[in-house]
Order: sequence, then C-alpha cells, then structure tokens
Amino acid sequence: MEQPALGISDGIYAYKHLCEGGIDIHEIVVKKSSFRILLYYIGTICLLATVCRTLLSKEGLYLSSLWSISFAGIVAKCLRCDPVKKESLVIMPTFGVQLEQHFWSGRVRRKFVPIGKILKPVLNECVTPVICYWSLALLLRDEYELMLVFMKLRPPAKMLVPIWNALCAFKNSDSTRRLADPHPKDSACSPESKLKT
Repeated sequence: MEQPALGISDGIYAYKHLCEGGIDIHEIVVKKSSFRILLYYIGTICLLATVCRTLLSKEGLYLSSLWSISFAGIVAKCLRCDPVKKESLVIMPTFGVQLEQHFWSGRVRRKFVPIGKILKPVLNECVTPVICYWSLALLLRDEYELMLVFMKLRPPAKMLVPIWNALCAFKNSDSTRRLADPHPKDSACSPESKLKT
C-alpha cells in the first residue's frame, strides 16, 4: 500500500517521506539553484577562454602562461567535483537500513546496515568555530565511531526529527519482536520524547 509523500521544505533542502509496500523512505533533496547553474556555465566559459588564449597565442610559453594553465586546471578540477543531489534513508523492516547518496551526475552510492548491528539512532548538535548544525547518526555494535546518516548534507533539525523518530520506532519494534531488549520503551528513543531546542 502506497501512501502520499509528506514533506518539509526550507531555502536549501526539501524533505520527502514515502511509504511503499512496508518500506519507509526518507529523502533529503538539495534544491537546484539557477544561480549555481549560471555560475557553473560562466566558470566553464572562462576556463575554455583562458586555455585557448594561452595555447593560441603567438608568444612562447612563459611563466605567466604556465600559471594560467595551472590555474585553469585547478578550476576544472573544482568544477568536475560531483555534488550530492539527494541523500536517502530506506528503512526495510526485519532487514535493516540502507543509506543512499544520489549525485547530480547520476551516480548512486549505497550502504546497507543490518538491523542487528544498529544499537541506537543518535541526534547530535555539532558545534564548530564557524557553524552550529544538527546531524543524525547511528550507534553501531562493535564500532568506535558513529555512522552519519546524511554524510554530505546538513539539513535542519526540523527535517531530522521525523527521521530520528522513524528510526527509533523501527529499532524499538525490532527489539520487542526479538525480546532482546528488556526495556523496549527507552526514554531516549520513545516517540513521546521531544527535542529540546
């Protein structure tokens, strides 16, 4: 049974939630900016003009022309980077969680985490000297580091909370089904607990 998509949107990101055949899909999509596309095309034209001017000039290759070609190569490398279009979290009951990264080039990177390896989903506030943002991570069995759910994107907390609640409900339902957890209503993962901001 398919449910209609639910979503939240802000200036940069859009959150979509879908349920298809018992599979719970949460997507964070980067909104396409016309300014970014225009900047990409202007940068490409400037790069081609610099390389053509350097190679077609009647003068020999001097230090300034080598610097121009090196600078154009660095710009080309930066323009060739493959930015993320969207990141998805797919919750598959009785199996586990699949993390997906979709790039603008069409390439997709997937990582599957079995349900037995997930201890708990964690919602963190990350503070750096420049910025403060929220991140969603998975605490895994026999791992010393947290696994970030959204590795490249930094969506706001209002988009992460429904995903965190879905992960907590998924983990609690699995714990009660297997009777491995004596306290299935963990206070940190209960749907009644709210994020204090």
